[in-house]
Amino acid sequence: MAAAALLAAALGGGLLLIARRYLSGAGRASRSAAAALMRGKTVIVTGANSGLGRATAAELLRLQARVILGCRDRGRAEQAAREIRAELGAQAEGGELVIRELDLASLRSVRSFCQRVLQEEPKLDVLINNAGIFQCPYMKTEDGFEMQFGVNHLGHFLLTNLLLGLLKSSAPSRIVVVSSKLYKYGEINFEDLNSEISYNKSFGYSRSKLANILFTRELARRLEGTGVTVNVLHPGIVRTNLGRYVNIPLLAKPLFNLVSWAFFKTPLEGAQTSIYLASSAEVEGVSGKYFGDCKEEELLPKAMDDLVARKLWDISEVMVGLLK
Repeated sequence: MAAAALLAAALGGGLLLIARRYLSGAGRASRSAAAALMRGKTVIVTGANSGLGRATAAELLRLQARVILGCRDRGRAEQAAREIRAELGAQAEGGELVIRELDLASLRSVRSFCQRVLQEEPKLDVLINNAGIFQCPYMKTEDGFEMQFGVNHLGHFLLTNLLLGLLKSSAPSRIVVVSSKLYKYGEINFEDLNSEISYNKSFGYSRSKLANILFTRELARRLEGTGVTVNVLHPGIVRTNLGRYVNIPLLAKPLFNLVSWAFFKTPLEGAQTSIYLASSAEVEGVSGKYFGDCKEEELLPKAMDDLVARKLWDISEVMVGLLK
């Protein structure tokens, strides 16, 4: 019975995989006009040396963009850049990959990264806040913030704010924020944002992803009339190394690998909505929306609470040192 169930899951998953890849391939073909829009544009992708970020960077390079890889580990970023160029070959001509060190667990690193960007880049057309950490044990960033909230929300909050001036002077420009469907299980507890009273790694991740959405809504409000748009997305369930802190029993790993192969998206499939929001003319002027599979989706009421969004913004400004 167990073997039959596994076989059925594999067959069903295989059919689903084929259908999904066919549809995503058709979507990529239908968006070929994005190349004209992205040619010569400067894009920053955080966490671009693996997973979704790497796939996003590769596709934008294919579209002939100048892609800045914001990565914590320079060695891994350089390896990823070499692999991307080798994979694309002649298709990479016309675009450019640039590596810059960026550790979102360090406000000092974020400020240094932004200072260099502002000194060296005459324009910034797209900022993709992609990097993230998933369900890690309780640990703190260099500045004493709970790691998931610090990296997924606060690091990107400071990064975006420091680059807003350049984005505005480069308008029309775009900001893309990668969140997760798991935001549904998160709550913004202003009495314990640093999880010092209690910590659950799953809820901590969900809270950081809810913060991403609330940040996007408030930022969209503040950017009205500037020519800069900001949208947030969920990529779906993707096979990446984001789950490195998730412990899977040894005996269950074969089943997990089968299920992930059958039902999880590849990084390229998961990156399609990020690429769409960065490059498609269909979303020109669209701001403050939540997307999945390149379509706008509805949010739960707690993710549309503008009072909470404004309060979170105000507290975040103080936490990252934008306000004293």
